[in-house]
Formats: sequence, structure tokens, C-alpha cells
Amino acid sequence: MPRMTAARAAVEILKLEGVTNAFGVPGAAINPFYAALKAGGGIDHTLARHVEGASHMAEGYTRSRAGNIGVCIGTSGPAGTDMITGLYSAIADSVPILCITGQAPVAKLHKEDFQAVDIASIAKPVTKAATTVLEAAQVPGVFQQAFHLMRSGRPGPVLIDLPIDVQLTEIEFDPETYQPLSVYKPAASRAQIEKAIGLLLASERPVIVAGGGIINADACELLVEFAELTGTPVIPTLMGWGILADDHELNAGMVGLQTSHRYGNANFLESDFVLGIGNRWANRHTGDLAVYTKGRTFVHVDIEPTQLGRIFAPDLGIASDAKAALELFVEVAKELKAAGRLPDRSAWATSTQERKARLQRRTHFDNVPLKPQRVYEEMNRAFGPETRYVTTIGLSQIAGAQMLHVYRPRHWINCGQAGPLGWTIPAALGVATADPEGQVVALSGDYDFQFMLEELAVGAQHNIPYVHVLVNNSYLGLIRQAQRNLDINFQVNLEFENINSPELGVYGVDHVKVVEGLGCKAIRVTEPDQLLPAFEEAKKLAAEFRVPVVVEAILERVTNISMGAAGIDAINEWEDIATEPGHAPTSIRPFVAS
Repeated sequence: MPRMTAARAAVEILKLEGVTNAFGVPGAAINPFYAALKAGGGIDHTLARHVEGASHMAEGYTRSRAGNIGVCIGTSGPAGTDMITGLYSAIADSVPILCITGQAPVAKLHKEDFQAVDIASIAKPVTKAATTVLEAAQVPGVFQQAFHLMRSGRPGPVLIDLPIDVQLTEIEFDPETYQPLSVYKPAASRAQIEKAIGLLLASERPVIVAGGGIINADACELLVEFAELTGTPVIPTLMGWGILADDHELNAGMVGLQTSHRYGNANFLESDFVLGIGNRWANRHTGDLAVYTKGRTFVHVDIEPTQLGRIFAPDLGIASDAKAALELFVEVAKELKAAGRLPDRSAWATSTQERKARLQRRTHFDNVPLKPQRVYEEMNRAFGPETRYVTTIGLSQIAGAQMLHVYRPRHWINCGQAGPLGWTIPAALGVATADPEGQVVALSGDYDFQFMLEELAVGAQHNIPYVHVLVNNSYLGLIRQAQRNLDINFQVNLEFENINSPELGVYGVDHVKVVEGLGCKAIRVTEPDQLLPAFEEAKKLAAEFRVPVVVEAILERVTNISMGAAGIDAINEWEDIATEPGHAPTSIRPFVAS
């Protein structure tokens, strides 16, 4: 049997499991692994500026393409604790990433050694498994099991902690005989699918709620085929946005308290049957459950059995991988169509598109400072169907989801449940690494942008181009809007007069200087007619210099974005709605007045 260090065996297993890229920061306790990474070759490594950034890069990399598993690497102690946010983000959104940390020698684990922390215990609540490997001979099995766990059932992250002496110990390991473990995914039965379709056929106004689990299962084409066979309108969740194109005749819009469309909520409220596939009934999607569930029959398909009934009890719950279920849904639907037993849903589907044309929000404003709605309107003009959007949280994300358009799976890459500020820049770098020739466009408010802006230097160093739209009102806009309920406006304003950039007024941080100091390009926009030319220039600069390019739009200080606090039937629009075609010129459907 060949002999090699346990660290080298781990690297060989990564390659055999399909890993080609890793993101991390070396340190004393993980240096043997880095030595093996260099000696083994075959894995490109991106040096992050912060280990939390590395974890989010791994997330973005995984989310970009079916089958990808991002790997993030750090040393002992604070490196692992810094990556906890990335692990939480990944498990919340069912994203498999592998986090590898160094550790003090086994004999020193309980002696308060330098940077020795029980990272496995810390990480357990936010991983599918977290293990400190105490015996070098166990390293191959632990890595083999990690990939099995990440891919089986509901996907998610795993952490492997490697003491430095374990990494350096020689073991017997033969890469030529290594075999990945078979992946386990539950599958629906024919009887379950027939019952679900029976409930759908008994309804008059059915909808499909299509969640991120469909994207995880690489089953988007099957979902579209089933929707078209049965004529059932589809409501994508925020994590499922792009499963079918926004301009598809069966796309009924998104539903929710925040990241939703006026027509999406209205269409859902008209429905009488809901088939949820690969979704988790998130509270910002459902709002008040009494409103959401009233008068509707529910079927819920989810890969995780304990997810069924967690939020509310469906009329039928099916534990199944989305792809396995949809293969049967399509099979049964084809048989029913051939037998002439599928009802004509065209009038119902047409009514959803009529609402899509009638219930729109206004985007066209000529105000200076800019209203954010105009920024998204011009983004729709500048960035086409091939664009991959990356964003995390805040009014920028909420307004972007209300007004931008997405046409393909994995082209809206959003940190859904955890929503950590600072996620966007490193995640965009991970996405652009996975799709180096694609058009990646990130979207941030000024606070999200400032949290981890040092990672822009990673894009400059490693030549990772993308365009970053920064909407700057020098405010914690979402928190300010939420504070209205408490009648306060406290500790949410970021303005100050920058003594080095007086031309900014009270907008404080000179993002252009900071971005340029990090080796990237930046353009500042203050007037609406400058937006489209700036976006076009940014695309050219990114292609020419192969670095991130930031377009900063200076917004009005206060804008209240449409959202509700209770049910999806009570959304406060705050700003103007569209009342004529010129108010929403880049809407999916041309505006039609009521």
C-alpha cells in the first residue's frame, strides 16, 4: 500500500470527490495541509483576506453550479470561529460546503494551548457533522463520510478539524482504490404522487410553490415540464427564483412580506390549492399563516422528513428528493394527458398574467439624489438574461427582488435564511470563480458593502472580474424602516462629513477611493441618466482589467420599500405604484391600467 501523510491523503480524496477549487487562509496549524495541497496539485486555491470571507466564497462557488462543493480552509482557533457564520449560512440554505481547520496537537487539546479551541463542539449546531480527527488512520474515512453527508438527504456543510500532528502522521492510503460512498436521497412512491395529483385535479385554481430544493436537485426542467403539462401557474420562492423564467407564461410572481410582487401576492390569494416542492414555508414568504392557509389545500414535498409539518400541517406530506418526485409527477401527468383527463387551466393561468400586467410598482423616477427604484430599472436594461445576481440582505436586496428580473436557475444567488451583512462581496467572488466567463452582478447597500470590502483585494489579486452595484444612502435602511414601529430612528444613520472628500457632503465613506486603493475600479453615479452608461462602462472595465468594478449610486437618504408586517394581504406600498406604462418601462409585462 502507498504511504503518505494524512494531510496528503485528504488532498487526494478532495480531488477524487471532484474538488477543483478551494478558498482559505494558511496558518501554523494548517500549514502541513497546505504543503500537501501544493505537492498534490490539481486544486486551485484562492487566498482570502478574512476566513469568514473564505467561507462565503465557498458558498458562492457551491451555489453557482449543480454538483459543486466549495471548500474553505483555515488554521486553528479564530479561523474556525470566523467561519461559523459561513457554516450557519450554508446549513440554513441547504448548501454543501466543506470547512477544514487546523488544530493544536492531540496531546495539547485540553491544555489551553495557543489557538486551541473545541471547534467541533462550536460548529455542531450549524453543520451536518463536525469532527476533530484524533487518529491519523481515520482521516480517509472522515473525509469520505463528509462528502457522503454533504450530498445525502438535505444538503449541508461539514467541518473537519485536523490536529497538526495528525496531518503530519504517515498512513497507508491508495488513491487508486478509493471509492466515494453512495448518496442517499428519499424518493416518493407512485401512490403518493397519484394522490397529490388527484388533489391538484380536484382544485380550480392551483399553484406550485417552487423552492430552492428544486435547484439543489437540478430538477428545474422537470418542474417547468410538469407545470406546462398541467397548466399550473408557478410561484417561485426567493431561493427558487429562476427555476422558470420571469417572462414564462406560467410564472405568477413571488409571494411574501418583503421580496414579493404585488401580482404574486394577489395571484396566491386567489388560489385554492398549493403544491409546495423543495420549499420550507419561510415566515417572510408566508406572513400570517391564517391568511396564507385559509381556504387552501396543501401538498408539501421535501427531502427532509422532519420539515413536513414544521410550520403548518399540510393535507399531504411527501418525503422525497425534488427530482425523484418530479420525475413521477411528469410521468403521471403525461399519462393523464394522453387519457384526456387533465382539465383546461388556461383561463386561470391567463388571469395570473393579467394581474402581472396590472399590479406593478413604479420604477421610473428622475429624482436627484436617486431613488433606488430607478437603479433597478436601469439594471434591467443593462444586464440581460445571462446575468447571475448575488446579494444578501437589506432594502437593496428586498427592492432588487421586487424589481429585477431573473430568467435561469442559479442566476439569483441569495443568502436566504441567515442574511449576514458582508456576505455579498466574497460570495460574488466565489460565483465568479465558478463561472469565470459569465456575467456576475452583485448588489449591496452601503453597510453590507463595508462589512467585508477588504475581499475586493482578492478579486484584484486573483483577477476575478464582476460588477458590483452599490446603492448608497449612508443609512441602515431596513433597520430604520423597521424602527418606525417603535417610533425611533436610533443608531442607524451612517452619515458624516469626510474631511478628505468634502464633495460627498454627509455621505461619509469615499467608496471610490477605498475600492481603488484595493486595486479595483469604481464609478460614482449621482444622476439617473448616468446609470446605464455607468453599467455599460463597468462591464467593459471588468472585461479589460479582470478585476471587480463597483458602480456606486448615490441615493436619497430615506426611501421606504414596499413590505408588510402581518399578512400578505396587507402590504404597505409606501412609494408610488405604477398608474401608466411609463412608470414601469422595464416590467416583464407591459403595464395595463385597472
